Amino acid sequence: MKLFKLIPFLFLLCFCNLITIAQTTSDLFQATKAEIGFEKIMQEEKVVGFSVAVVKNNKIVYTHSFGMQDIEKNIPLTDNAIFRIASISKSFTATSIMQLVEAGKISLDDDFSKLVGFQVRNPKFPSTAITLRMVLSHTSSINDSEGYFTLDAINPAKNPNYAKCYNNYEPGKGYVYCNLNFNMTGAVIERVSGERFDLYVKHHILDPLGLYAGYCVDSLDKTRFATLYEYDKDAAKFVAQPTAYNPRSEEIKNHILGETTPVFSPTGGMKISAKDLAKYMIMHARNGKFKGGRIISKKSSMEMQTKLSNEENYGLALETTSKLIPGETMCGHTGSAYGLYSAMFFNVKKKFGIVVICNGCGSTYDSGFNTVIKKAVNNLYDSFIK
Repeated sequence: MKLFKLIPFLFLLCFCNLITIAQTTSDLFQATKAEIGFEKIMQEEKVVGFSVAVVKNNKIVYTHSFGMQDIEKNIPLTDNAIFRIASISKSFTATSIMQLVEAGKISLDDDFSKLVGFQVRNPKFPSTAITLRMVLSHTSSINDSEGYFTLDAINPAKNPNYAKCYNNYEPGKGYVYCNLNFNMTGAVIERVSGERFDLYVKHHILDPLGLYAGYCVDSLDKTRFATLYEYDKDAAKFVAQPTAYNPRSEEIKNHILGETTPVFSPTGGMKISAKDLAKYMIMHARNGKFKGGRIISKKSSMEMQTKLSNEENYGLALETTSKLIPGETMCGHTGSAYGLYSAMFFNVKKKFGIVVICNGCGSTYDSGFNTVIKKAVNNLYDSFIK
């Protein structure tokens, strides 16, 4: 009689075990398919290494690394490696701004001149105010022709050629991608919050999300940095770019809030692993939510993700594209600097996302995306999502 009563329980236990085995087998098949795909990409293309992460149902389901962290020292790349991710960094800067907007300290429609502390006005259109929203969306009419590693480039009191920093169209009526926009925005974050830029991001975004990352090289474990490599076509070899992790220790020691902020490169200086970048991406895919609460409101998140025009598809440090994965509309950002190429893209409605970071590869492009990065993203999509 007792055995008879146990039969339903035993049947359920066996059924659950079968489901677990099936799920494990499926996961193994997907991972194997992805890794075979990466082996093919690395045979066909010039690649130093990849570090990747896949999110499904807003959970990380796969992370892996391929290739080398350091060619000269023969160190293989692991998931523990951290990279300077280039322009994906801009989204951390914009997220910080949205927090300050929500706190009522600034508005996206504020005159940027008042926020940054010197005149930012296109001399060809002196009556048109350049707003914070324009700066964050690259519609400010500002360009990088005078450089972007110092705010003096665009400050009329410091650079007699400041007018070259402006394009010929009226602010708000055109789009040109511009790194200076975000280095200036980093200075605004310091002026408004009273905190050093890198520390503001750490205290208000990285720490709440539990991420090991940052803009300050000296605050991180240097043994975890993935060496970045540019490919020298003439010599047919990869060349290390150590300046990617220049600590600028003395400059930071003498840092002036709101003035020398480009030392941290708010436009491209975030250092982070693929896995931690995926955790950050999930927050944006969940419209600002994370397990412990919110980093930004749903309204702010949607504002960042909403393209301002069909011409450029760019919102506030996040862009919308249907050219990365056939049949999918994705939101996110790419990065490229010092030979590194990176991509972080997600789909809010379908709750999936992909992070790919490559520390050295060829520089050919397909539909506006680095060819190697596009192949890697689609390999992960075909293996885990499709």
